Amino acid sequence: MQKGIFITVEGGEGAGKTTVVDRIERTLKDRNYQVLRTREPGGVQLAEQIRDILLHTKHIEMDDRTEALLYAAARREHLVKKVLPAIEAGAVVLCDRFIDSSLVYQGYARGIGVEEVRSINKFAVEHHMPDLTLYFDVSPEVGLARVQNDQVRDWNRLDQETIDFHKKVENGYQSLIETEGDRIRVIDADQSVEDVFQQALSIVEEFIKGVE
Repeated sequence: MQKGIFITVEGGEGAGKTTVVDRIERTLKDRNYQVLRTREPGGVQLAEQIRDILLHTKHIEMDDRTEALLYAAARREHLVKKVLPAIEAGAVVLCDRFIDSSLVYQGYARGIGVEEVRSINKFAVEHHMPDLTLYFDVSPEVGLARVQNDQVRDWNRLDQETIDFHKKVENGYQSLIETEGDRIRVIDADQSVEDVFQQALSIVEEFIKGVE
């Protein structure tokens, strides 16, 4: 494999992405793949500073368009400083969230407009899009219950949103899947952690083998 692969992971709050991607990362490394694990917003110093602003609970009343612009700015910095160099070096990049999160959270759930948010992010990412996206599908009720029961996870600004907001997020992802189904693969995240891991790993391995 000469050029790398860009894999993103999406889902609502409490979908269990982190736990499963941890295991996928270890498995791929055990099989001698070069792997870069990263996240959005964040991944590089400036983007991590923007993340602190975006997710801090004291910024609950942030303007919706300001939020969308900050996510796009963090995304650009992360993409050019970390993701693209890793792909050029031949790595499998596993990124927790990317442009789909902005389309769903800000475009759909905030009501700014999906195409409006897409245009902001086209400027930020240019033509660079994931090769594969895993969507961890779980109901908002189950996901938020997991968040509340997680003693390790930090409580962030998005966790404070209403259940109606999180249902809009779910609907936004479903709408996106209808138009981006070739790229987005749905994982049933309501299964046991082991079953979710096996389903996700199978999809990732099959995709990697298909491009080697």
